[in-house]
Amino acid sequence: MRLTLPFVIAGLVTAAIPAGAQDAERRTELRDMVRSVKARAYQGRNNGPEQTERFSRKVKVGRDGRVSIANISGDIVVTAGSGDDVSIDAVKRTRSGQGDLASVRIDVEERGGRVDVQTLHTGRNDRVSVDYTVVMPATASVDVHSVSGSVKVTGVHGSVRAETVSGNVTTTDTPRLENAKSVSGDVYLTGAAADGDLSAASVSGNVTAKGLKARGLDLGSVSGDISLSDVSCDRLTIKTVSGNVEYAGTIVRSGRYEITSHSGTVRLLLDNPSGFELNANSFSGSVRSELPLTIGGDSGRRDRDTRDDRDRGRRDGSNNRAMRATFGDGAATLTVRTFSGNIIIAKR
Repeated sequence: MRLTLPFVIAGLVTAAIPAGAQDAERRTELRDMVRSVKARAYQGRNNGPEQTERFSRKVKVGRDGRVSIANISGDIVVTAGSGDDVSIDAVKRTRSGQGDLASVRIDVEERGGRVDVQTLHTGRNDRVSVDYTVVMPATASVDVHSVSGSVKVTGVHGSVRAETVSGNVTTTDTPRLENAKSVSGDVYLTGAAADGDLSAASVSGNVTAKGLKARGLDLGSVSGDISLSDVSCDRLTIKTVSGNVEYAGTIVRSGRYEITSHSGTVRLLLDNPSGFELNANSFSGSVRSELPLTIGGDSGRRDRDTRDDRDRGRRDGSNNRAMRATFGDGAATLTVRTFSGNIIIAKR
């Protein structure tokens, strides 16, 4: 039986973030599928001494080429190097005997500035994992996919797409990151950027980013926190079912920012915002702002809104479950919703 990858991941990760509570059954199915994949990948690995087999190959891809790596069980580490070649080193591992190692083949295909690397399982129910270490030209692009294993990409300045079903995704110094997703695992982004839109998500795990710059950010988690620091973007969409959200960064003029959490606190720590229009509500929490807001969403009404102490108290950021207000010039739009949790807005 021949098993390849671009495959299971496409359906699982693309639809990784269900819309709401009605998708509980679908999330359960995803979790069960992940457990099934892991059970198959690791069944019997603790029986007997570990057997290994090494693979090494160097292929010319070019500085503007593209590398694709698809794996079923095992970690993938990609690092930027110099020159025009991609170096592929892999280790097959099993505890079930040399026969299983022979049933797993690493296929490398070269064609017109592109190198495709795949793990091919030709046996039935083999118990083999393959760990990859890949060094490629810094300016080339890479697509990395795994079913059961973590993915790490460092220093690649071409376009980067990194996905796994069961495992963590980590990217560092990737100025053209397009996609980073896991079904069961955490997503860590450091020094990432994108020319256009960047998407990062996990079904069961946290999404953490530092030093992130993009035109548009689409971030999500079903069961996990989303934490962003030193972030700058023109458009932001964050959705989480069960988890807290913290955004520490800038609000650009005329930007659009929308954050939705079903069960979790949303905290916004803003770097010297020039102004925004706020629409915030929480069903069973409070909305609190440490910035002076004009209630009603019209900055021109600031003087008229001081007619009584109640309005003054609201402008100073007292607790409310719903708030529509303006800060500064009101150029940006900030929409925050949570069903169970507080909304806190502060200056960084």
